[in-house]
Amino acid sequence: MKKSHVVVTIGLTAIAPIVWGSTYIVTSELLPLDTPLTASTLRALPAGIALLLITKASPPKDWWGRMFILAFLNIGFFFYCLFYAATHLPGGMAALVMSIAPIIVMGLSYLLLKEKLHIQQLIASFFAMGSMSLLLFNYHVTLSVDGVVMGILGAISMSLGVVKTKQWGRPKNMTLLNFTGWQLLLGGLMLLPVALLLEDMPKQLSLNNVIGYSYLSIVGAMFAYAIWFNGIAKLPTLTVSILGFLSSLSAVLLGYLFLGETLTLTQWLGVLGLFIAIIKVTPSQPSSKQKC
Repeated sequence: MKKSHVVVTIGLTAIAPIVWGSTYIVTSELLPLDTPLTASTLRALPAGIALLLITKASPPKDWWGRMFILAFLNIGFFFYCLFYAATHLPGGMAALVMSIAPIIVMGLSYLLLKEKLHIQQLIASFFAMGSMSLLLFNYHVTLSVDGVVMGILGAISMSLGVVKTKQWGRPKNMTLLNFTGWQLLLGGLMLLPVALLLEDMPKQLSLNNVIGYSYLSIVGAMFAYAIWFNGIAKLPTLTVSILGFLSSLSAVLLGYLFLGETLTLTQWLGVLGLFIAIIKVTPSQPSSKQKC
C-alpha cells in the first residue's frame, strides 16, 4: 500500500476518537443527567441491531467464543470501566489514568503479535502521556482509588481488545459492518442488565434526548466503530492506540469552541504535544499482519 493510502487510512481512523470526544458535549447538553450506563447501552444495542438487520450474516460456529470476547473487551466491559472511572474521578482524570493504554498495547503487541519494540514508539507513548497531563493540568482533584483501578482496567480492556482484534481479524463470511454489528449487539446486551440494575431508565424522552441518543448510536457507534475496526485491521496497533488520545483532545476543543470553556497556555502545549506524539508513531507502511 502506498504511503498516501496509509495517510488516508490514518485520517479516516482518527475520525472515530474525534467523534467519541463529542460524547461529553452531547451527554451534557442533550441527555438526561447521571445516566452514563443507559447512554452506553442505548448507543451500542440499537446500533448493533440496525447493522445486523442490514447485514444478517452470523459468525461461524468456531468464532462465537472470539466474538463474545471481543464484544466484552471492546464494548461491554470497556464501557463499564470507562463510565465508572468518569463518575468517580473528577474532571478529565479518567482520561489521564487511561492514557497508559499505548504502553499496554506495545507490550501486548510484543507478546501476542511478535511486533518489534522501537525506542521511538516508547518515547512517543510517554510523550503523549505527558502531553495529556499538561492538557488536564488545571484540574485540582482528590483521586478515588476505585476510580483509578477501574480506569486502569478499562485501559487494559481497550488495549487487549485492539490487539486481539488485530490478531484474530474477522471471519471471511463477515463484512466489516457485520463484524461491527455483532460486537455492538453483544456488548449492548452485556451492558443492559447492569444499566437496569444501577440506573433508573428515563421515563420520558424530550426531542433533545432523542437527538442525543440517535447521534450516539448512529454516528458514535455504527459509523465510528466501523472505521475504528477497519483501522485496527490496516494499521499497527500502537498507531491506533495513540489515535485514541484524539478523543480527549476533541472533548477539550469542543468545550472550548461551543461551551465557552477556556484553555491555558499549558493546555495548549498539551494539545501540541499530542499532535507531535501522533505524528511520531505514524507508519510509513501499513501493518504487515493485515487480516481483514
